[in-house]
Amino acid sequence: MLTTRNVLALVLCLAGAPAIAQGPAAVAPPAPGAQPPVVAVDVLNKSEPVLCAEKDNVAIEFASPKVRSFRIEATHPAYIGSLMRDSFAADWTDCDMTGDPVFPAQPRKVTFYESVNLWLVGYTFPGFWRPNDVPVRVGDRVERGLHLIQVWVLDREGGYETLVLYPPDGYWRARPLPPSNLRWAAYGSSFMVGPVEMDGRPVVNLKEIAFDPATRTFTLQFTAGGSAQVKIAKLDQEQQVLEVTFDKPVEGKSFAALRSMYITEFNADVSRVAAKAPDAKSWLEEPVMAFKGGRFSDVWTGRLVPSRHNTSAPDTSFRAFRETPPPPPKP
Repeated sequence: MLTTRNVLALVLCLAGAPAIAQGPAAVAPPAPGAQPPVVAVDVLNKSEPVLCAEKDNVAIEFASPKVRSFRIEATHPAYIGSLMRDSFAADWTDCDMTGDPVFPAQPRKVTFYESVNLWLVGYTFPGFWRPNDVPVRVGDRVERGLHLIQVWVLDREGGYETLVLYPPDGYWRARPLPPSNLRWAAYGSSFMVGPVEMDGRPVVNLKEIAFDPATRTFTLQFTAGGSAQVKIAKLDQEQQVLEVTFDKPVEGKSFAALRSMYITEFNADVSRVAAKAPDAKSWLEEPVMAFKGGRFSDVWTGRLVPSRHNTSAPDTSFRAFRETPPPPPKP
């Protein structure tokens, strides 16, 4: 059975304008184009120990009834330049998937956008753990029943897959362009954007997905209500940055989540967490399974030493949480 796991890292100060007297206090409005302040969100660690490397036992969720925008960064690990070889094969040791649900489907592949340096490909697998009929739209073309959407870009050696989305459960994976010492890099952790719900495992239920190739932006409609835009804001050999903007805050549920795996320090896609509160003078650093959560404005997840599992997979960071949409880019 194919599942999400086995088929596939500035705050600008507010510019003060002259204070305007308003009653007993003077309030300085932000200058045009200034970044709104970064805020802390509730970070919840729901990770559980397991022995199977192909099960996502790491679960870190982000919740706030006010957040409208944030960033997700997939950055090559600090040791990437020292790698001479990679390890990306699945590890089925101590795994028993016989009880997992399977919903059969007719396999197919569709390419529903293609240009010289960007194309979008969709797949339906022979089976998946959830049924799916989420429409995926690019321009006037609509496809349904896809289990996987891939974003490909033109790299130094040809096409390179850099971002994937699973419509049935709302899981994403991202990676930068490969570093100069490797022809490609592995995927590792998954993440979700939108109201996180439980259906055997954490999911985000999507009502519709649209993609705008001109701006490299996904628009997500949620079955729980509301929508979000996920924009590829940066993509290079260092990192991929996704800018997420909600039409309204997600209330009563987590608005994002990280899903990954940890068995041991040497067999993990995530083994460490670093987190910072807005006014903190230092970062908190802990092993992922010991991380207790809290209120933070920056959260990094990754590895400090190479793992036997998806060795080149990127670190994943969640940051720049704001209560307003990001300002438009400067012309």
